[in-house]
Amino acid sequence: MHSTTAAPLVRCRAEGLDTIDADMLCAPVFLPDDARGGDDDAEDLGPLDLAVGGALSRARASGECTGKLHERFLTDVIDTTWRTRRVLLVGAGPREHYDAAVARTVAATAGMAARDRAATRLVVWCPPGCQAPGITQAVVEGVLLGAFRDTRFKTRDTGTPPLAELTLALDGSVDQQDQTDAERGAILAECSNLARELANEPGNLFTPRVFADRAIELVSGPRTTVEILDEAAIASQGMGLLQGVAQGSAEPPRVIVMKYEPEDAAPGPVLALVGKGITFDTGGISIKPAAAMDLMKRDMAGGAAVLGAMRAIGQLAPPIRVIGIVPTAENMPDGRAIRPGDVLTAANGMSVEVLNTDAEGRLVLADALTLAQRLGATHLVDIATLTGAVVVALGHHASGLVGVPSAWVDTVRRAADTTGEQVWPLPALDAYATQLKSETADLANIGGRAAGAITAAMFLKAFSGELPWAHLDIAGTAWYEMATPSHAKGASGVGVRLLTELPFALARDADG
Repeated sequence: MHSTTAAPLVRCRAEGLDTIDADMLCAPVFLPDDARGGDDDAEDLGPLDLAVGGALSRARASGECTGKLHERFLTDVIDTTWRTRRVLLVGAGPREHYDAAVARTVAATAGMAARDRAATRLVVWCPPGCQAPGITQAVVEGVLLGAFRDTRFKTRDTGTPPLAELTLALDGSVDQQDQTDAERGAILAECSNLARELANEPGNLFTPRVFADRAIELVSGPRTTVEILDEAAIASQGMGLLQGVAQGSAEPPRVIVMKYEPEDAAPGPVLALVGKGITFDTGGISIKPAAAMDLMKRDMAGGAAVLGAMRAIGQLAPPIRVIGIVPTAENMPDGRAIRPGDVLTAANGMSVEVLNTDAEGRLVLADALTLAQRLGATHLVDIATLTGAVVVALGHHASGLVGVPSAWVDTVRRAADTTGEQVWPLPALDAYATQLKSETADLANIGGRAAGAITAAMFLKAFSGELPWAHLDIAGTAWYEMATPSHAKGASGVGVRLLTELPFALARDADG
């Protein structure tokens, strides 16, 4: 089933709020600053309060609208000269803490509320003092991420219509940078939502071959090409780890290779983004428990993030070459499936003893990392729903980050900070690699229970060819276990914004 995600018309305007025609107007409201003795919003929101007949000041006085983060207060406009008739105020916390990250989550709350109330034309007011660098882009991202709904498979309860227009009402004047930032935010949000749709899609409909077809459809463009490696091409590359994982399924594997080539590209760094694309993971012979196995349709969230990022990169045009690789297969337990104790040969010639067939993600990624080097990559990043251990270590709020050297890890972490995607570093000490020793082969594919997120990463490091390499474990962040005021339950699209920022960050590093 094809995507239903499309970015709405996004524009920035600097004119009176009363003149903008929309279904709903949203604005942030802040906690009063008791230290300064009063309500900081009184001046900013004064004209709006008049338009709603003093409902805001009454709600502030009664404690119904305090400014607490994500709090919502909805009221009607009674001034008949205003063209927008409903106002939603969203709590934004302390004004001094309002930055791009807060702006994004507040805007996501507004986007969710607008979608819930069938508002297809939304105005978001950015009051004076709330237009710092990055805020405009963050607000657009937040609204569109919050308004996302995936109703493709519902035939009756299809929910409310999608957002069609988003207007940012800015204080003062609007320049070209404002509109550029808004459009960048729309691209990143659209590509993140596409990744969410891919990860939400059920395994019976989203097979490796469908994944490959979708990549051709969504990523191919003037500067971006897509090549699909079939069984014969995979065999010719010697990708024995991927072949081993795939052999237990009736569905054949594919390797999606996406290449972005900037105009007039000069010699320099080549970034490879590698994403795990297991479209359904039963665990193979080391089969998973039945409870929550349905979530394993999302075991390709890392691959979806790479696809979404490559689509965004093609539109935003960073100045360096980028390669996106998604090894995609099913991990199934039929009579041909690999067994614990089997030995496979990787694309780089190393032998791997498979002690647990449910540790399959690292196997397919290892071969893809070797392929990335053959294609000329100088810097590597892989992203995967790889281990339950990272959830134990970091929960659902931050992705695990492991890599070498430290300068490259710092670049990845800065890209995460810039885009509001939380990561936390784990050590890449050589001592952890000793847990992967095998009596039979060069490496074992698991290292025991201790430090499972790190040993999984160290397995991948063995296939990095000594290049700058970073690994992102998104097992705890790839989907929302439950809905909150700022996001719906389901796939999160994590990684798209971070991976899209990385080629820009790497280019800045290369320029010194």
